Amino acid sequence: MAELVCAAVLFDLDGVLIDSTSCIRRHWEEWTRQHGLDMESLMRVAHGLRTIETMRHVAPQLDVEQEAKRFEAIEVADTEGVVEIEGASQILECLLRHVWGIVTSGSQELARARLNRAGLPVPDTLISGDMVKQGKPAPEPYLLGAKRMGVAVEDCVVVEDSPAGIAAAKAAGMQAIGVASTHSREELACEFIVGKLTDLKIQLGDRDRLVIRIM
Repeated sequence: MAELVCAAVLFDLDGVLIDSTSCIRRHWEEWTRQHGLDMESLMRVAHGLRTIETMRHVAPQLDVEQEAKRFEAIEVADTEGVVEIEGASQILECLLRHVWGIVTSGSQELARARLNRAGLPVPDTLISGDMVKQGKPAPEPYLLGAKRMGVAVEDCVVVEDSPAGIAAAKAAGMQAIGVASTHSREELACEFIVGKLTDLKIQLGDRDRLVIRIM
């Protein structure tokens, strides 16, 4: 068991707090079918990236800005299949609102729609892909998260499930905990890795410091 002490925790959303896999696959399957693209090739690059960046990878010939807007509107309207990941509500209900936030590659509207669908609270700090110029694996989303929370980057711990998210956290100068829910431990390339969210215990310690126990 390892233990980290910090001022704030920044969670990724999809694959960490919510399971949206079936929903995401359904939308991408329809989009790739419409454009004659290979679904599995897309899924190998999509996780952790913003929609527009995924589209740039697999279909740079398209007007990806317009495609991404249409795609995310469909995602907001259809959240069927989005559920809470086991242990998410138990962790969040123990934390004061100012000591945790979410940093996601999805849009602000999509993040709120999925949180509402899963029955999870919307944090005071919710950094979305449409708030930054460069998404994960660039550090900008996590740097903005720390800035909005008023916490030094070295005093933040990130909980992520994708290589792109882990890379973004490291580039921002933050400690990262990988959750091997969507990628293997080898792919995450992270010092601290848990098999599932319930392997993390987060408690409020002295002077509003957070104590994270990694099982």
